[in-house]
Amino acid sequence: MALNQRLTRILLGVTATVATVATIALGPASSVAAAVTPQIDLKVLVVTDGSPWVEAIRAQLTTEGVPSTVLDLNNSGRQQITDAFLSDTVNGNPRAKFQSVVLPSAAAPLSAAENTALAAYERKFSVREVDGFNYPNNTIGLNTPGYAGNFDGKTAQLTAKAKADAFKYLTGAVKFDDNSPTVDESYAYLATALADDPVKKSHFEPYLTGSAGGVTNGVLAGVYTEDSRERFILNFAFNSQQHQFQLLAHALVTWMTKGVHFGYNRNYFSVHSDDTFSEDSRWSVDANCTPAESDNNCPPGTVVPPNIRMTAADVTNLVNWQKANNFKIEQWFNGGNADEWNTEHPGQTDALQTAYKNNKAQFVWGNHTYTHQYLGCVQDFTVIPWRCQTNADGSIQWQTAQFVGDEIQKNIDWAAKNGISIDKTEFLSGEHSGFFLQPQQPQDNPNFAQQLTAKGIKWAGSDNSRDPGQRPVGSALTVPRYPMAVYFNAAKKTEMADEYNWIYTSRANGGSGICEDNPTTTTCINPIDVNTGYDNYIVPLEVNIDTRHVLSNDPRPHYFHVSNLTEDRVGFAPVEGVLKQYRAEFNTNTPIVNPRMRDSGAAIQKQNAWKAAVANGSVTGFVKGNKVTVNGPAGLQIPVTAPSGSYTSQIIIIIEVKTPFGEAYQGEVSGYTSTNTTVSMTATPYTYTVPAPPATTTTSAPAARLAPTTTTVTPPSTSTSPSTTSSTPVTSTTATSSGGTRIGTASFHTAETPAQPPLPKIPAAVKEQAPIVPEPGAPFGALTTKDNVQRAKQQAETQRAATARTAATGPAIADF
Repeated sequence: MALNQRLTRILLGVTATVATVATIALGPASSVAAAVTPQIDLKVLVVTDGSPWVEAIRAQLTTEGVPSTVLDLNNSGRQQITDAFLSDTVNGNPRAKFQSVVLPSAAAPLSAAENTALAAYERKFSVREVDGFNYPNNTIGLNTPGYAGNFDGKTAQLTAKAKADAFKYLTGAVKFDDNSPTVDESYAYLATALADDPVKKSHFEPYLTGSAGGVTNGVLAGVYTEDSRERFILNFAFNSQQHQFQLLAHALVTWMTKGVHFGYNRNYFSVHSDDTFSEDSRWSVDANCTPAESDNNCPPGTVVPPNIRMTAADVTNLVNWQKANNFKIEQWFNGGNADEWNTEHPGQTDALQTAYKNNKAQFVWGNHTYTHQYLGCVQDFTVIPWRCQTNADGSIQWQTAQFVGDEIQKNIDWAAKNGISIDKTEFLSGEHSGFFLQPQQPQDNPNFAQQLTAKGIKWAGSDNSRDPGQRPVGSALTVPRYPMAVYFNAAKKTEMADEYNWIYTSRANGGSGICEDNPTTTTCINPIDVNTGYDNYIVPLEVNIDTRHVLSNDPRPHYFHVSNLTEDRVGFAPVEGVLKQYRAEFNTNTPIVNPRMRDSGAAIQKQNAWKAAVANGSVTGFVKGNKVTVNGPAGLQIPVTAPSGSYTSQIIIIIEVKTPFGEAYQGEVSGYTSTNTTVSMTATPYTYTVPAPPATTTTSAPAARLAPTTTTVTPPSTSTSPSTTSSTPVTSTTATSSGGTRIGTASFHTAETPAQPPLPKIPAAVKEQAPIVPEPGAPFGALTTKDNVQRAKQQAETQRAATARTAATGPAIADF
């Protein structure tokens, strides 16, 4: 092993000046190799009609860093899908330009020639296809549905086959969203698979099943194979923000690319606790304000409630909680506030400081300034909201470089004096000050930027709700942090619920009316119960929001304050909720990644650099046989995902030096590579089938292949088809053949295409709850995604009519 390591170091020294060319070998094929070895480019073809489901898959590819080419079906001038568009030759060798294909559905509105070209291409290069949302029918290996309608809150199950395949990172339960009792959010079809057809060489393998409306274990998703062509079929509508899709999304990418693709995916979750050793002001439930704050708008004479400060018992609880949950909450401290307590209490020992120092090794510590001073402009509190003081010439009066530098350095010195280990390159200013703040401070404090450089700061925490993109400030890159719905001025559940009501209810309901004044960003709610609302409303909503972040390959940290770790300890509940849900749904091969701030910042930096490289087309890659070759500019960190067991390989003279590639995660390995690397994998993913010469066929042969029955079915009139409610099982109008399979109240037959059942009503929209911006003073942001589920009905009717026409007249093309 030592020899291998020395040889690797020697080799890296030799190749350090070589341009970035990474070669990834896929290992020996598990079956007989094809006579011709094709080149398969590492890019996905996405054909979109703008529907939420195909756009969700497209977004997931972008999120993970998988390059794609997008064809918009709504663009009349789009590129047509032809043999030449899909493939060509390189040095006389066949090349597939796309490693997989994504369509809105198996019945996407492509021309006959395009469908023929796609089918031939996928068979020739063993390229897989994912079809976004489908109406079950015999052209995709399914009987017509036994249930169609609402699927809110139901839990589907992955099959053993799915869990042994790309979905191996999940435990198996897939719960569908039900965020609102008044809005239908999920719509699904349940069907059964047709029997295998030896003529078509077809088989449908269920991957996800569910039950509703009397149908048990109906197919929601699975793989349809026909004459070696593989398509992943989904029978439910979804958008990118829905939990069920986020659980399955990475597996769809893995399945379609056969586990070999550009990109690096992790489920990140970090939580920061700000203001350690400090007191925080308390919300007044009587005056609906925070009277101890400098910029409060409380009525004159408002009683100031006692400030909030942790106790030694809270520290013990925090230590025990971290151990029990195998998760650390970072402590961003103000050492000067600890010194201030000592000055104000001469001769006394601060039990809080003692408890923290006795357990200092249990925490990740971060520099949050010495006394939590505002590091932007000099603030003028004579008006509400405050404004920046100005000089005689009207320019902004900034906090000085000396002032900013002292707040940074004194806290570093305090940590050293008290034996607390910190990373001096990480920094978090009080209230995220120093950065621009609209509308009062439209630019960064130049003295702040200068001092970040002077103190060697590389990573500076910022507020994602105000400044979401990573950007340079002085020598530092910002690390945007998500504010959690746990307010800094609330230590009790009742205080949380009361302040929440004030922000998010109308004036008529006793609230501030902020939601009325900002309808594009904030949604008014009915008042929540002050005694139960925190546990029953705020926490579940925050868990949903944070979990979406976790499942979005998003390294950004989350934050609340130490005031949330004392009294009712309201900060723990949402974190516990995320961890509990995650660990129930994900296997141990996919743990939550809990990076500290510097690692979060570095992950964002790598993602941004890769995104830019993909956008400007400076990186290319392809699979050929058992190797992947990647070309890119020198110095770029290139993310690659590959099957488990992969390893890098370097040849020195006659010695092959092997090193495991990447890190194991989600049942595969992934990592960043740069200069000359060879990665060997355990299988050859793509083969090549030499096209057979055209066969002599009769005009009736294609119809016999796709519709073996001679039964003619007249398509129902859409003008007279009644609609059912979204929870009513579908009943077939034909039940004349023997040997059918009973599903609920419907009888379907493998030997014929029955008349299509009436479709249920589908809600016009799915509305996502708006996330909460918990810190007063921050903009009240909202993430409102309206999923046009009506398209599910429109698409289903189109597919239904097409299926009926096929049964009546034969297929429109020979190979689809």
